[in-house]
Amino acid sequence: MTATTAREDVAVPARKTGFRTLVGNLARDPWAVAAATTIVVFVLAAILADAITAITGVDPYTYNQHLLDGRGQPIGWGGGISATHWFGVEPLTGRDLFAIVVYGARPSLFIGISATLLAVLIGTVVGISSGYFGGWYDRITSRAVDVMFGFPTLVFLIALMAIIPADLPRPPFIALVIGVFGWPGISRIVRGQTLALRERNFVVASKAMGARSWRIVLGQVLPNVGATIVVVASVIIPGMIAAEAALSFLGVGVTPPTPSWGRTIGEAILWVRTSPMYLIFPGAALFLITLAFNVFGDSLRDALDPRTARR
Repeated sequence: MTATTAREDVAVPARKTGFRTLVGNLARDPWAVAAATTIVVFVLAAILADAITAITGVDPYTYNQHLLDGRGQPIGWGGGISATHWFGVEPLTGRDLFAIVVYGARPSLFIGISATLLAVLIGTVVGISSGYFGGWYDRITSRAVDVMFGFPTLVFLIALMAIIPADLPRPPFIALVIGVFGWPGISRIVRGQTLALRERNFVVASKAMGARSWRIVLGQVLPNVGATIVVVASVIIPGMIAAEAALSFLGVGVTPPTPSWGRTIGEAILWVRTSPMYLIFPGAALFLITLAFNVFGDSLRDALDPRTARR
């Protein structure tokens, strides 16, 4: 056998791409797998809420007054838990609590993800443009970011949500408002990385060769800050979900009868002694989804960090 034939018989292992390496690192992290599984379960529950609640034949809008006593409290153990009402029923109305929790995932996840995408879009555009071009434009945007950080956002959101017309769709509007006020943090992070990247040799060489600015930004700067953007997005989603829950808790978020975790938690405070399950189940759902996004964001950051990946 010749040397050439011997070399041809040697199998060359397939070269892993960056995405395959990232998935492999995440798959080896049990916390990342658990967090991703939790997120997928909640997303599927929100999408398939109609089919899931149809299994028990309940919905979040039907009143079941026969399941309440004279004081409006659920009859039976655990706030009316039974084979039909898995989480019990809501005090005063008798609505199924399991259906309320499942349907409540829809506005929470929609607002959290939509607001995050909008904030990431605005923050990325402002951060890259100000960091790359600098000068007077960078000074103006930096001052605007400082003003946004010092602005009483929550107070303004409460006042704004209290005066909008009642017939205006609340979830899209809440996502728009929260997203518009949520971009300064990611803008500052992206700007810092862009300032470092614009001095790198490959960017300087592209400028010297006459490449247009938009080609450099899209082809060289943006791909190099993409990992940071993904990690920051996964971390700020829980904050957006919590912001929606806070607005609904204060009574200026998603309007009834649309199910909402935040509003349900706010109403459950009054019944925590007599019907604690009314608070526990929506509170647990909100806690689990925010924890899952936070843990997955931390795991994603570690998987994208070469030093952590080597360890």
